[in-house]
Amino acid sequence: MFHQILSPVAGNLFLSFLVGLIPIAVVLIMLGILRRPAWQTALAGLVIGLIFAIGVWQMPVGLAASSTLNGMIFAILPVMWIVWNAMWLYNIAVRSGKFELTGFRSLRTTWPVALVAGGSFALTQFAVSNFLGPQLPDVLASLVSLLCVIGFVQVWKPRDVEQYRAHFAGTREGTEGSTAIGEEGIPVPVPASSDALAEGGKPSAGEAILAWTPWVMVSAVVIGWTFLNVATVGQQSIKWPGLHNQIFLTLYDRPYAALYNFQPLGTGTAIFLAVVLTSLVFVGTGTNPKVITRALADTWRQLRFAILTVVLIIGLAYLFNYSGIAYTLGLAISKVGAIFPFFAVFLGWIGVFLSGSDTSSNALFGNLQVVAAKQLHLSPVLMAATNSSGGVMGKMVSPQNVTTGVSTSTLVGKEGLIVARIFKHSIFLAVLLGLLVMAQQYLIPWIIPH
Repeated sequence: MFHQILSPVAGNLFLSFLVGLIPIAVVLIMLGILRRPAWQTALAGLVIGLIFAIGVWQMPVGLAASSTLNGMIFAILPVMWIVWNAMWLYNIAVRSGKFELTGFRSLRTTWPVALVAGGSFALTQFAVSNFLGPQLPDVLASLVSLLCVIGFVQVWKPRDVEQYRAHFAGTREGTEGSTAIGEEGIPVPVPASSDALAEGGKPSAGEAILAWTPWVMVSAVVIGWTFLNVATVGQQSIKWPGLHNQIFLTLYDRPYAALYNFQPLGTGTAIFLAVVLTSLVFVGTGTNPKVITRALADTWRQLRFAILTVVLIIGLAYLFNYSGIAYTLGLAISKVGAIFPFFAVFLGWIGVFLSGSDTSSNALFGNLQVVAAKQLHLSPVLMAATNSSGGVMGKMVSPQNVTTGVSTSTLVGKEGLIVARIFKHSIFLAVLLGLLVMAQQYLIPWIIPH
């Protein structure tokens, strides 16, 4: 059995922490400074991670390969199975012509609608999670936010609407120009004709119903799927061969389980059902059946590099977990003493940057946050929540989230442009959150639930 080594570099935890950060730093530098495609940065991070895991943390080669493969399989099913079907549904809506999307390309004059979107989402998420349960806060919050935005833009328009409007339906890729994030020399969508907007007109009631069909369908199916616990039907917990209980968690003094939770009827399958039902409705109302297969081809072109990126980055995340590198990082941060509440934010940030998922970050560092809080006489509830909240600040620069997010835009392969622009916002918001957590712990502790 391989025992994780927490201080492999000269027996010094701080030096080990610095070395453990190198694969993360490589990904960030290649993305944000060198501006390489996300799949290349993820591959570089994984290669360096394997070198360090085997050469520095002394992880056996077989275990390193097995843990990485475990992460890669998880990345495909369930993670990208969900994304694939959601993108296919979106492409069916776009290809069918039932869905026309216009948006705004600047936040400088559209902050009111951003405030409505964010505020309605946050309030709904808070209400659902606190009073209904943990199953559907994001789904219902997204629906409420969408409805609030649609209602709001009926009575409000930005003063420079024409300057910042982006047209995605009935458009072609035009000459190189300035993108939504202000980068020059990138092909951008332009209207097919100068009066493209005027030709569209307002949709009829029937057209509006059909346009909403995909989103109503997927919402209804997922909500019903969740309440009926359909995902648990046929569920299997598979002990990963050659990895399950073959590693000893030194930090927690117990074997490290490696269980792959196979759910053939998971959320991705629920969305696939919504794809099938939407396709039947569209074809039944006159849409050419070829639209469905063309939308599938669109999905492959959009997601092929996103899939590769997610597979590589989650493979790296699993390698970090099982080699002990992640626990070295977590343990080092937990040693900062009274200012731990501030740095607890960045522990969650690292977890989500690696995995792209708050859930995975909580599984990785959540217990460590609680243990450190008890040792330092801090609030375990606040520190566990901080891990999740800090993870949100890391989501915007997580390679798997960025590469999936740009897959429907002209910035595919240029994920570094996004990361370069938003990295400072991610860190700034994380710092603000850290200060807020410090205030909650030491100045207004009564606000923390018990």
